Amino acid sequence: METSDPLDVLESAELVLEGRIMPASNATFLGTVGSTRVVYKPIAGEKPLWDFPGATLAHREVAAYLVSEATGWGVVPRTWLRGGPHGPGMVQQWQEPDAEQEAVTLVPEGEVPPGYLHVFDGLDARDRPIALVHEDTPALRRMAVFDVVVNNADRKGGHVLEMADGHRFGVDHGIAFHHEHKLRTVLWGWVGEPLTDEERGAVTAVREGLAGALGASLAPLLTDLEIDCIARRCDRLLHRGSLPAPRGEHPAIPWPPF
Repeated sequence: METSDPLDVLESAELVLEGRIMPASNATFLGTVGSTRVVYKPIAGEKPLWDFPGATLAHREVAAYLVSEATGWGVVPRTWLRGGPHGPGMVQQWQEPDAEQEAVTLVPEGEVPPGYLHVFDGLDARDRPIALVHEDTPALRRMAVFDVVVNNADRKGGHVLEMADGHRFGVDHGIAFHHEHKLRTVLWGWVGEPLTDEERGAVTAVREGLAGALGASLAPLLTDLEIDCIARRCDRLLHRGSLPAPRGEHPAIPWPPF
């Protein structure tokens, strides 16, 4: 993980853009604040979806970081709101993944590597049978639990960053926290497995935090209903005691999955 400048520098120093990240459905830029490389997503560049209307994507990105911090897992890189060359927006500390690691990948059908879990089978662009798999590690499993809590509607394989030290960062949480069930993820390999004590503790910390500092910090970012639904998801997850299976009429896998 990269070190960052002090808080006062990150919030007040000039945000200098290096270029635009392509392709991206919303305006996304790479830049620096002080000596820290960052991703900048200006609110003015958002393209709201029909089920996430209004300029709310940047707020949801920051909300995801705050919930991540409440778990103690550091799933989401440091994220905050501030001004920039194209107006206020979300700024997130850049993380450089290890190109030698693949937390989520495609393999020939029936050839799941050791240490990986099978998610689904399909065909590639040349109609060859393939399977989507993901690693079976505590770091990635924490992300799966986190996604249930925040109701992440877009956990693609490309939204998982594999760090050299084994840590896994999750990015792109602009369409999370909906009050309706919209969980779409490629991390279905642990369906039905009991929560560990660590996972129960992290979910409990979020649930309890909603009545205090976490709830207060989320209030300017999400609606009262959306915050209440975080609590409901935590309660349901703790009551069930296991990782959920897909449910509802909507697709359980984001498309494309990478």
